[in-house]
Amino acid sequence: MNQKLLLIALSGLSLTALADEARLLRFPATNGEEIVFSYAGDLYQVPMSGGEAQRLTSHVGYEMFPRFSPDGKTIAFTGQYDGNTEVFTIPVNGGEPLRVTYTATNSRDDLGDRMGPNNIVMTWTPDGKQIVYRNRIGESFTGKLYTVNQEGGLPEVIPLPEGGFCSYSPDGKRLAYNRVMREFRTWKYYKGGMADDVWIYDPAQKKVENITNNEAQDIFPMWIGDEIYFLSDRDRTMNLFVYNTKTKETKKVTNFTEYDIKFPSCHGDWIVFENGGYIYKLKAGNNQPEKVNIRLASDNIYARQAIKNGVDYLTAASLSPNGERMAVTTRGEVFNIPVEKGVSKNITRTPGAHEREAQWSPDGKYIAFISDRTGETELYLQEDGLGKEPVQLTKNNDTYIRTFSWSPDAKKLVYTDRQNRICLLDVASKQKKVLLQDPLGEPRQVSFSPDSKWLTYTRTSENDFSIVYVYNLETQKEYAVTDQWYSSSSPVFSTDGKYLIFSSARDFNPTYGQTEWNHVYTRMNGVYLALLRQDTPSPFLEEDDEVTVQTTEGTKEETSEEDTSVRIDIDGIADRIVKLPLSPSYYAHFYSDGNKVYYYTSGGTKAYDLKTKKEETIAEGAIMYVNPGSSKAMFSRPRTLYVSSTIPSGKADLSQAVNLSNMKITVDYPQEWAQIFDEAWRAYRDGFYLQNMHGMDWKAIKQKYAVLLPYVKTRLDLNYIIGEMIGELECGHAYVNPGEMEKPERLNTGMLGAEISRDPSGFFKLEKILEGANWSKKLRSPLAEPGIEAKVGEYIVAIDGVPTNSVKNMYQLLVGKADVPTELMLNSKPQLAGAHKVVITPLVEEYSLYHYNWVQNNLEKVTEATQGRVGYIYIPDMGPDGLNEFARYFYPQLDKEGLIIDDRANGGGNVSPMILERLAREPYRLTMRRGSKLIGTVPDAVQVGPKVCLINKYSASDGDLFPWGFRALKLGKLIGTRTWGGIVGISGSLPYMDGTDIRVPFFTSYDPKTGDWIIENHGVDPDIVVDNDPIREWNGEDQQLDRAIQEVMNQLKDRKPLPGVPAPRNWAPKK
Repeated sequence: MNQKLLLIALSGLSLTALADEARLLRFPATNGEEIVFSYAGDLYQVPMSGGEAQRLTSHVGYEMFPRFSPDGKTIAFTGQYDGNTEVFTIPVNGGEPLRVTYTATNSRDDLGDRMGPNNIVMTWTPDGKQIVYRNRIGESFTGKLYTVNQEGGLPEVIPLPEGGFCSYSPDGKRLAYNRVMREFRTWKYYKGGMADDVWIYDPAQKKVENITNNEAQDIFPMWIGDEIYFLSDRDRTMNLFVYNTKTKETKKVTNFTEYDIKFPSCHGDWIVFENGGYIYKLKAGNNQPEKVNIRLASDNIYARQAIKNGVDYLTAASLSPNGERMAVTTRGEVFNIPVEKGVSKNITRTPGAHEREAQWSPDGKYIAFISDRTGETELYLQEDGLGKEPVQLTKNNDTYIRTFSWSPDAKKLVYTDRQNRICLLDVASKQKKVLLQDPLGEPRQVSFSPDSKWLTYTRTSENDFSIVYVYNLETQKEYAVTDQWYSSSSPVFSTDGKYLIFSSARDFNPTYGQTEWNHVYTRMNGVYLALLRQDTPSPFLEEDDEVTVQTTEGTKEETSEEDTSVRIDIDGIADRIVKLPLSPSYYAHFYSDGNKVYYYTSGGTKAYDLKTKKEETIAEGAIMYVNPGSSKAMFSRPRTLYVSSTIPSGKADLSQAVNLSNMKITVDYPQEWAQIFDEAWRAYRDGFYLQNMHGMDWKAIKQKYAVLLPYVKTRLDLNYIIGEMIGELECGHAYVNPGEMEKPERLNTGMLGAEISRDPSGFFKLEKILEGANWSKKLRSPLAEPGIEAKVGEYIVAIDGVPTNSVKNMYQLLVGKADVPTELMLNSKPQLAGAHKVVITPLVEEYSLYHYNWVQNNLEKVTEATQGRVGYIYIPDMGPDGLNEFARYFYPQLDKEGLIIDDRANGGGNVSPMILERLAREPYRLTMRRGSKLIGTVPDAVQVGPKVCLINKYSASDGDLFPWGFRALKLGKLIGTRTWGGIVGISGSLPYMDGTDIRVPFFTSYDPKTGDWIIENHGVDPDIVVDNDPIREWNGEDQQLDRAIQEVMNQLKDRKPLPGVPAPRNWAPKK
C-alpha cells in the first residue's frame, strides 16, 4: 500500500478501532482534581487520574483556554456563543455559559488565524474575583491584559502597554508575563526580534524585570511558590524550565525530543500541558511528567460524512464537442452532467483524492483529468460507460502538474509542471516526452495549433518579460514570436490557422502624479495578431471595391472540408504583428475563427469583427470558452454556467443556465483531510524557496505529524497539524488558513469612540472622547461629529430607551449596533430626568481612532521638541494603506530640515522600494522662478537633511526590508529594537478541495555586496538600541521617539542647506 493510501486508511480507522483513544486534546487546565480541555471545539472534563471524559459544552463555535478559579468551582474560558470571541464562565460541573465581556468584533480572532483568537483567558487573580484575559483592539499582534469580574462588568486594563500569557505570584503582588504572544504562528525555533522572555511586573516598585534574557523563546510563565515555570526552545524542542526567584537559577525540567510542549497551565502545585496531542500532568518539584490516559465517546459530529452541493465548489468545466454534456470539476470530484436533459454522474467518487481540471477530448470519447490518488499528481483518462475504470496515463511523476491541454486530433496531451517543464504525452502509447525545461520559470498558457502540429506558450526572458513562442512538434524546434521589448501573454491559434492571437503591453500612456512630477504606466495591454504566413495579408489593409463579373462556369456549389493545416513562416514574423484598434485594457481568454476575435476584458466577453472592423459585446460579466473542434461555446459567471448553441456572432443568449443542482458530493472528512495534509506537504516540497528544505528531512517531518491524522475531528485540528508540520522549516510566511468550516455568525458590537467608567449609580460616565478626522468616514468619531452635543463628564443614562443602570456592562446594549443608527440619552447628572437625546452611528472598531490620535500626538511632540524643524512620518504597513500614509505626510513636510520615519509595528507588504527611492533622492539641479523665494529640486520631492528610522520587534516582512534598505542606502541610523525577521515571500495558494489557503515561502532577498542571506530568523539590528520601558511607556513616555528626536537634532548641527539663488546675472555690455 502506498503512503498516501495508508494515511487515508488510518483516517478511516479513526471512526472505529481508535474511537476510544483520545488525542489532539488541547488547551488543558486543572484545579488539582480534574482536568478540563478542548476537544473538537468543545470543553471536556476528566479526573486527574484519567478515564472517561465528559463533555461540558456543545456549540458550533470553538470553546478554548479554560481556566479554573482558585477555589476550583468555576471555569472561565474563551468561547464564541454570540459570534464574537469573548470570555465566558460556567460552573465546574457544567451549566449555562455566562458572557462576561463585550468587546469590539475583531475580524481576525479565530483559532485558525496566525494572530490567534481574541480575548484569550490567561488566568485568575489569586483572590478569585477577577478573570485575566488578553484583548487585541486591532488586527495586529499587540494586545493588552485586562481583568473583569467573574460576574461581568466593565473590564480594567492592567497598566502595561502590551502583554501575553501570564501568572500571578501566590500573594498576588507581582505578575510574571510575556510581552509578546506569537503562539499561533506556524514558525518553530524562532529567534527573531519577537522572540520573547519572561518578565516580572512589580506594580508597587513600578518596575519590570527580564528574568530569562535568552535569544530563544521563553513563554507561558507559571508562578508556583518561589519558582516560575516556563516553556523554552533554547534546546530546540519546547520543554519546561524553572526559574527560582530566590537563587535566580534556571533549570531544565522536562526532556521531550519529538513534539513540543504546548499550552501549559498551572493550579496549585500542578502543571498540565499538551504534547503530541496527549495531555500530561506534572507536579512542581517532580521532573517526571505523567501522561493522562483519557477516553472519549464523542458523537464525532464534525467528522462524519456530509452531503455537499457541487455548485458551491466549482473549479473547472469543459463542454463536450457536441455541446450536449459537460465535465465539471468540483471539490475534487469530476461530474459528467447534461447541458439540458439527462443524468448527472459523479465519475470519480474519490473523497480521498483531488481531481482537477477535467477536460473533454475533442473527439468526445474521453474525459481527461489530473488526480493525486497515487500520492502524486498524474493524468488520467475516463471513458464513458458502465464499469469503466479510469486509465492512468502518466506514472511516477515527481512534482505538481499545473495544467494540460488536448490536441485537436485527440491523440496527444501537453502539460506543464512545477519543474518548469513542458511535456508531450501520446494518449495511445502513454509515452511522455519532455519538450523543454525552463531554468527561468514555468512556461504558461500552452495550447495546440488547429492541426495539432504546433504548440504556443509563453516563457520568461532574461529581462523578466514574458515572450510568446511557437514549437514545431515535428522538428522539435522552438521559435520566438515576440521579442524582449514587450511583455506578451495568452497566445492562441485561430482555428483557420492564419493568426496567432495574444495580449501584449505595448501601449505607453503615462499617468502623471499630482504629488510630484513623476509618472506610472498602467493599462498597457492590447490585442495583437501575428500573421503566421508571409502571404497572409493584414486584415487592416485599405480596400478598393471592384465590379465582379459573373461567369457561366463554376456555378455549382463546391464543398470541401475546412483546411486547418498550419504553416508558420518564422522569418520576419515579428514584423507581421498587427494590433486590433482597441483601447488599452486587460485582455485574456482569446478565441478566433479567423473572422472574429473573441476576448474577455473589463465588463465581460467581447468580439472584434475583422471584416466590419467593429467591436461588440457578446456576454456581460461572463467568460467564453470554446473547446478544440467544438461549434458551441460555454460561458461562465460565478456559480453559473451557460451553453450557446453556436459560437455567437452577436450578443449571446444566456437566459437559460445549465442545471448544476444535481451534483451532490459525499464528503468523507477523514479522507479529505488526509488528502489536504498530503497535498500541503507536496506543495512545500515542490515550491519552498530552497530545494534543500533548510536541511530538514522533509519526509521524516511528514511522518512525524501524519500519525496525528486519525485523530483529527475538526477542520481546525487539521489546520493545527499542518501548521506544526510547516513550522518545522523555521521560516516566516509559512501560513495555513483553514478551508471550509462551520462558524457562528458574527454580531458586531457598536463602539462609541470613547472611554467610559461605571458610576456608583450604575450609569456610565464619559471619561474621554477620542478625537477624529470627521472628513474621513474611516476616522470619524461618533461623539465628536459636528452637531453632536456630547461632553466629557456627561453620563450615558440610556441606549435605545433602555436605562444603562440596568446592565453591568453598557456594551451589552450595543451588541449588533455597529453602523446602525442608535439613540443615546446623555445627562450632566447620573439620572434619567433631564437627559437629552443624541442619535449616532456606532463604529465597528476603535483601533483606527486610537491609532490616528497616537500618530497626531507623535507629530505634535516632534514639532514642539524641534520647534517645527523636524518632520515625522508613521508608516503602518507596506501596502496601499501604508503608501497612502507615507504620501499623506511626506509631501507636506518636504520643507522640514530633518525627518523621523517610524516603521514600528509595520505589518509588511511590498511598497518599501517605492518609499526608499523617495527618501534616497538627492538634488542634482535646483530651480527658481520669479515672484517666489521657493527653491525647486530636480528630481522633484526631495527632503534635504538628516533622517532616522524607528524600528521594533513588530516591524515585519517588508517592514523588515525597509530598515535594511534604509541602512544599505545610508539614509540614517536605525533606533529601537531588532525587527521581526521574516522576509521569505509568498504569493497565492494552490487550489485545495475545501478552499484551504496554504502559502509557501518561495522567494527571498540577499545582499548584493556580500552575497549573503539577510534578515530571516534574526531581523534587522538597530544602530542605537532603545527598548521602551513598559512602565514609562504606559505613563506616556516614548523613549525611542525621544532618542530619535535627540539624534536628528544633533545631526542638524552639521546640516548643509541648499544654496540660495545666485546673484542676478548682469550681461549688459560694459560701458
